[in-house]
Amino acid sequence: MDLAYLRAHPEHLPTFLTHQRIRETPVSGGDICAASRLTLDDGHSVFAKTWPERAARPLPEGFFAAEAAGLRWLREAGPVPVPDVLVALPDLLALDWVEPGEPTPEAAEAFGRDLAGLHRAGAPAFGADWPGFIGALPQDNTPDPGPWPDWFARRRLLPYLRMSVDGGALDGAGAALVEQVVERIGEFGGDDQPARLHGDLWPGNLLWGADGRVWLVDPAAHGGHRETDLAQLALFGGPPHLDRITAAYREAWPLADGWRERVPLHQLHLLLVHTAIFGAAYADAVLSTARAALRGPDRATVEG
Repeated sequence: MDLAYLRAHPEHLPTFLTHQRIRETPVSGGDICAASRLTLDDGHSVFAKTWPERAARPLPEGFFAAEAAGLRWLREAGPVPVPDVLVALPDLLALDWVEPGEPTPEAAEAFGRDLAGLHRAGAPAFGADWPGFIGALPQDNTPDPGPWPDWFARRRLLPYLRMSVDGGALDGAGAALVEQVVERIGEFGGDDQPARLHGDLWPGNLLWGADGRVWLVDPAAHGGHRETDLAQLALFGGPPHLDRITAAYREAWPLADGWRERVPLHQLHLLLVHTAIFGAAYADAVLSTARAALRGPDRATVEG
Protein backbone atom coordinates (compact mmCIF):
# COMPACT_ATOMS: atom_id res chain seq x y z
CA MET A 1 0.00 0.00 0.00
CA ASP A 2 1.35 3.41 -1.01
CA LEU A 3 -0.09 6.87 -0.37
CA ALA A 4 -1.95 7.05 -3.68
CA TYR A 5 -3.64 3.70 -3.01
CA LEU A 6 -4.51 4.75 0.56
CA ARG A 7 -6.14 7.96 -0.67
CA ALA A 8 -8.14 6.00 -3.24
CA HIS A 9 -9.12 3.16 -0.88
CA PRO A 10 -9.06 4.43 2.73
CA GLU A 11 -11.46 1.68 3.81
CA HIS A 12 -8.75 -0.92 3.13
CA LEU A 13 -6.35 0.35 5.81
CA PRO A 14 -7.74 -1.84 8.65
CA THR A 15 -7.31 -4.96 6.52
CA PHE A 16 -3.69 -4.14 5.76
CA LEU A 17 -3.05 -3.51 9.46
CA THR A 18 -4.74 -6.73 10.51
CA HIS A 19 -2.57 -8.77 8.16
CA GLN A 20 0.58 -6.82 9.12
CA ARG A 21 1.14 -5.58 5.60
CA ILE A 22 2.22 -2.16 6.89
CA ARG A 23 5.09 -1.33 9.22
CA GLU A 24 3.56 0.02 12.45
CA THR A 25 5.51 1.81 15.19
CA PRO A 26 3.79 2.97 18.42
CA VAL A 27 4.13 6.69 19.19
CA SER A 28 2.79 9.01 21.85
CA GLY A 29 -0.69 10.19 20.98
CA GLY A 30 -2.38 11.68 24.02
CA ASP A 31 -4.33 10.36 27.00
CA ILE A 32 -7.29 8.85 25.16
CA CYS A 33 -6.27 6.94 22.02
CA ALA A 34 -3.58 4.50 20.94
CA ALA A 35 -1.36 6.07 18.28
CA SER A 36 1.15 4.72 15.78
CA ARG A 37 3.31 5.71 12.84
CA LEU A 38 2.57 3.72 9.70
CA THR A 39 5.25 3.44 7.04
CA LEU A 40 3.82 2.77 3.57
CA ASP A 41 5.52 0.99 0.67
CA ASP A 42 6.55 4.28 -0.94
CA GLY A 43 8.24 5.41 2.28
CA HIS A 44 5.46 7.85 3.16
CA SER A 45 4.51 7.97 6.85
CA VAL A 46 1.00 8.22 8.27
CA PHE A 47 -0.17 8.98 11.81
CA ALA A 48 -2.96 6.61 12.90
CA LYS A 49 -5.24 6.71 15.97
CA THR A 50 -7.42 3.89 17.27
CA TRP A 51 -9.47 3.29 20.39
CA PRO A 52 -7.48 1.17 22.91
CA GLU A 53 -8.69 -2.43 23.15
CA ARG A 54 -8.62 -2.33 26.97
CA ALA A 55 -10.14 1.13 27.33
CA ALA A 56 -12.28 1.72 30.41
CA ARG A 57 -15.20 2.83 28.26
CA PRO A 58 -16.40 1.81 24.78
CA LEU A 59 -15.63 3.90 21.71
CA PRO A 60 -18.25 6.68 21.56
CA GLU A 61 -20.26 6.73 18.36
CA GLY A 62 -19.02 9.42 16.01
CA PHE A 63 -15.79 10.03 17.97
CA PHE A 64 -13.33 9.91 15.06
CA ALA A 65 -15.84 11.48 12.66
CA ALA A 66 -16.02 14.53 14.93
CA GLU A 67 -12.25 14.91 15.03
CA ALA A 68 -11.99 14.52 11.26
CA ALA A 69 -14.69 17.16 10.71
CA GLY A 70 -12.90 19.56 13.04
CA LEU A 71 -9.52 19.03 11.39
CA ARG A 72 -10.97 19.63 7.92
CA TRP A 73 -12.82 22.75 9.10
CA LEU A 74 -9.66 24.22 10.60
CA ARG A 75 -7.56 23.22 7.60
CA GLU A 76 -9.89 24.85 5.08
CA ALA A 77 -9.45 28.21 6.82
CA GLY A 78 -5.81 28.20 5.73
CA PRO A 79 -3.57 30.17 8.11
CA VAL A 80 -2.46 27.49 10.61
CA PRO A 81 -1.02 24.18 9.37
CA VAL A 82 -3.33 21.23 10.10
CA PRO A 83 -2.57 17.62 9.07
CA ASP A 84 -4.57 16.29 6.13
CA VAL A 85 -7.18 13.65 6.98
CA LEU A 86 -6.39 10.54 4.93
CA VAL A 87 -8.72 8.00 6.55
CA ALA A 88 -11.75 8.63 8.75
CA LEU A 89 -13.49 5.37 9.70
CA PRO A 90 -15.71 4.67 12.72
CA ASP A 91 -12.84 3.01 14.62
CA LEU A 92 -9.74 4.57 13.04
CA LEU A 93 -8.36 7.96 12.02
CA ALA A 94 -5.26 8.39 9.86
CA LEU A 95 -3.55 11.70 9.13
CA ASP A 96 -0.57 12.86 7.13
CA TRP A 97 2.57 12.50 9.22
CA VAL A 98 4.20 15.69 10.57
CA GLU A 99 7.87 15.29 11.38
CA PRO A 100 8.51 16.72 14.86
CA GLY A 101 11.01 19.53 15.33
CA GLU A 102 12.24 21.92 18.01
CA PRO A 103 10.31 24.95 19.31
CA THR A 104 11.79 28.24 18.13
CA PRO A 105 10.88 31.89 18.77
CA GLU A 106 10.37 32.38 15.04
CA ALA A 107 7.88 29.51 14.82
CA ALA A 108 6.07 30.83 17.90
CA GLU A 109 5.67 34.29 16.41
CA ALA A 110 4.45 32.90 13.10
CA PHE A 111 1.96 30.72 14.97
CA GLY A 112 0.63 33.69 16.93
CA ARG A 113 -0.07 35.58 13.70
CA ASP A 114 -1.54 32.50 12.04
CA LEU A 115 -3.80 31.75 15.02
CA ALA A 116 -5.24 35.26 14.73
CA GLY A 117 -5.91 34.54 11.06
CA LEU A 118 -7.65 31.27 11.91
CA HIS A 119 -9.89 33.00 14.43
CA ARG A 120 -10.71 35.73 11.89
CA ALA A 121 -12.00 33.05 9.51
CA GLY A 122 -15.01 32.93 11.80
CA ALA A 123 -17.91 30.53 12.19
CA PRO A 124 -21.61 30.79 11.26
CA ALA A 125 -22.67 30.34 14.91
CA PHE A 126 -21.42 29.28 18.32
CA GLY A 127 -21.00 25.52 18.20
CA ALA A 128 -20.60 23.54 14.99
CA ASP A 129 -22.46 21.53 12.36
CA TRP A 130 -21.35 18.16 13.79
CA PRO A 131 -21.68 16.49 17.23
CA GLY A 132 -18.62 17.30 19.29
CA PHE A 133 -16.26 15.65 21.76
CA ILE A 134 -13.75 17.05 24.23
CA GLY A 135 -11.43 14.26 25.24
CA ALA A 136 -13.70 11.23 25.49
CA LEU A 137 -16.71 13.26 26.63
CA PRO A 138 -19.52 14.51 24.39
CA GLN A 139 -19.57 18.26 23.79
CA ASP A 140 -22.82 19.90 22.72
CA ASN A 141 -22.13 21.67 19.43
CA THR A 142 -25.74 22.56 18.63
CA PRO A 143 -25.40 25.77 16.55
CA ASP A 144 -26.45 28.75 18.64
CA PRO A 145 -26.64 32.47 17.78
CA GLY A 146 -25.63 33.48 21.29
CA PRO A 147 -25.09 35.79 23.04
CA TRP A 148 -21.74 34.28 23.94
CA PRO A 149 -21.93 34.45 27.78
CA ASP A 150 -25.24 32.57 27.88
CA TRP A 151 -24.04 30.00 25.35
CA PHE A 152 -20.72 29.44 27.19
CA ALA A 153 -22.50 28.91 30.49
CA ARG A 154 -25.11 26.49 29.10
CA ARG A 155 -22.94 24.52 26.67
CA ARG A 156 -19.41 24.68 28.09
CA LEU A 157 -19.58 25.14 31.87
CA LEU A 158 -22.74 23.65 33.37
CA PRO A 159 -22.65 20.24 31.60
CA TYR A 160 -19.14 19.47 32.91
CA LEU A 161 -19.92 20.91 36.32
CA ARG A 162 -22.80 18.41 36.57
CA MET A 163 -20.56 15.55 35.45
CA SER A 164 -17.90 16.56 37.97
CA VAL A 165 -20.41 16.66 40.85
CA ASP A 166 -22.07 13.40 39.82
CA GLY A 167 -18.66 11.73 39.63
CA GLY A 168 -17.67 12.95 43.09
CA ALA A 169 -14.85 15.21 41.89
CA LEU A 170 -16.48 18.39 43.24
CA ASP A 171 -18.54 18.75 46.43
CA GLY A 172 -21.45 21.08 47.05
CA ALA A 173 -19.27 24.01 48.08
CA GLY A 174 -17.13 23.66 44.96
CA ALA A 175 -20.20 23.45 42.76
CA ALA A 176 -21.63 26.57 44.40
CA LEU A 177 -18.44 28.48 43.61
CA VAL A 178 -18.62 27.58 39.92
CA GLU A 179 -22.33 28.42 39.92
CA GLN A 180 -21.42 31.92 41.12
CA VAL A 181 -19.28 32.32 38.00
CA VAL A 182 -22.24 31.22 35.88
CA GLU A 183 -24.56 33.67 37.65
CA ARG A 184 -22.17 36.56 36.99
CA ILE A 185 -21.09 35.55 33.49
CA GLY A 186 -22.93 38.43 31.87
CA GLU A 187 -20.54 40.82 33.63
CA PHE A 188 -17.58 39.52 31.63
CA GLY A 189 -18.90 40.73 28.29
CA GLY A 190 -18.51 38.62 25.19
CA ASP A 191 -17.97 38.51 21.47
CA ASP A 192 -21.11 38.21 19.35
CA GLN A 193 -19.05 37.25 16.28
CA PRO A 194 -18.00 33.60 16.69
CA ALA A 195 -14.35 32.86 15.97
CA ARG A 196 -13.10 29.62 14.41
CA LEU A 197 -11.59 27.82 17.42
CA HIS A 198 -9.41 24.78 17.92
CA GLY A 199 -11.38 24.34 21.14
CA ASP A 200 -8.94 22.15 23.11
CA LEU A 201 -5.80 24.22 22.71
CA TRP A 202 -3.78 23.16 25.72
CA PRO A 203 -0.02 23.10 24.95
CA GLY A 204 0.02 19.36 24.24
CA ASN A 205 -2.09 19.92 21.13
CA LEU A 206 0.57 22.04 19.45
CA LEU A 207 2.96 20.07 17.26
CA TRP A 208 6.24 21.88 16.60
CA GLY A 209 7.26 20.64 13.17
CA ALA A 210 10.66 20.09 11.60
CA ASP A 211 9.47 22.46 8.86
CA GLY A 212 9.66 25.36 11.32
CA ARG A 213 5.90 25.68 11.70
CA VAL A 214 3.48 24.95 14.54
CA TRP A 215 0.74 22.47 13.60
CA LEU A 216 -2.65 22.03 15.27
CA VAL A 217 -3.76 18.52 16.29
CA ASP A 218 -6.52 16.89 18.38
CA PRO A 219 -9.12 19.66 18.08
CA ALA A 220 -12.55 20.03 19.62
CA ALA A 221 -13.25 22.60 16.91
CA HIS A 222 -16.25 24.92 17.02
CA GLY A 223 -17.32 28.53 16.84
CA GLY A 224 -16.63 30.38 20.08
CA HIS A 225 -14.83 33.28 21.73
CA ARG A 226 -11.25 33.70 20.48
CA GLU A 227 -9.98 34.39 23.99
CA THR A 228 -10.87 30.77 24.90
CA ASP A 229 -8.12 29.33 22.67
CA LEU A 230 -5.56 31.78 24.05
CA ALA A 231 -6.55 31.09 27.66
CA GLN A 232 -6.34 27.33 27.20
CA LEU A 233 -2.91 27.73 25.65
CA ALA A 234 -1.64 29.17 28.95
CA LEU A 235 -2.74 26.13 31.00
CA PHE A 236 -0.40 23.54 32.50
CA GLY A 237 2.68 25.72 32.23
CA GLY A 238 2.05 26.91 28.69
CA PRO A 239 4.04 26.04 25.55
CA PRO A 240 7.58 27.24 24.83
CA HIS A 241 7.75 30.92 23.85
CA LEU A 242 4.18 31.65 24.98
CA ASP A 243 5.05 35.33 25.34
CA ARG A 244 6.12 35.44 21.67
CA ILE A 245 2.90 33.70 20.59
CA THR A 246 0.70 36.12 22.54
CA ALA A 247 2.58 39.24 21.44
CA ALA A 248 2.43 38.24 17.76
CA TYR A 249 -1.27 37.42 18.07
CA ARG A 250 -2.05 40.79 19.67
CA GLU A 251 -0.04 42.61 17.01
CA ALA A 252 -2.04 40.86 14.28
CA TRP A 253 -5.40 41.27 16.02
CA PRO A 254 -5.48 43.30 19.28
CA LEU A 255 -7.50 41.88 22.17
CA ALA A 256 -10.20 43.82 24.00
CA ASP A 257 -9.34 45.64 27.23
CA GLY A 258 -9.43 43.41 30.29
CA TRP A 259 -8.55 40.22 28.44
CA ARG A 260 -6.08 39.13 31.11
CA GLU A 261 -8.79 39.27 33.78
CA ARG A 262 -11.00 37.03 31.64
CA VAL A 263 -8.39 34.27 31.24
CA PRO A 264 -9.64 32.24 34.28
CA LEU A 265 -13.21 32.27 32.98
CA HIS A 266 -12.13 30.80 29.66
CA GLN A 267 -9.86 28.25 31.34
CA LEU A 268 -12.65 27.02 33.60
CA HIS A 269 -14.26 25.01 30.78
CA LEU A 270 -11.24 22.79 30.15
CA LEU A 271 -10.51 22.37 33.85
CA LEU A 272 -14.09 21.21 34.48
CA VAL A 273 -13.61 18.72 31.64
CA HIS A 274 -10.58 17.42 33.56
CA THR A 275 -12.52 16.94 36.80
CA ALA A 276 -15.28 15.22 34.81
CA ILE A 277 -12.78 12.80 33.20
CA PHE A 278 -9.96 12.41 35.73
CA GLY A 279 -11.68 13.20 39.03
CA ALA A 280 -10.75 15.13 42.15
CA ALA A 281 -7.07 15.50 41.23
CA TYR A 282 -8.06 18.66 39.35
CA ALA A 283 -10.56 19.97 41.91
CA ASP A 284 -8.15 22.49 43.46
CA ALA A 285 -7.36 23.87 40.00
CA VAL A 286 -11.08 24.32 39.29
CA LEU A 287 -11.69 26.08 42.61
CA SER A 288 -8.72 28.46 42.35
CA THR A 289 -9.63 29.28 38.75
CA ALA A 290 -13.26 29.95 39.68
CA ARG A 291 -12.13 32.31 42.45
CA ALA A 292 -9.84 34.12 40.04
CA ALA A 293 -12.67 34.39 37.51
CA LEU A 294 -14.94 35.98 40.11
CA ARG A 295 -12.32 38.65 40.71
CA GLY A 296 -12.22 39.37 36.97
CA PRO A 297 -15.45 41.37 36.46
CA ASP A 298 -14.45 43.71 39.29
CA ARG A 299 -11.34 44.65 37.30
CA ALA A 300 -12.85 44.68 33.84
CA THR A 301 -11.72 48.24 33.17
CA VAL A 302 -8.04 47.28 33.44
CA GLU A 303 -6.25 47.87 30.13
CA GLY A 304 -5.37 44.74 28.10
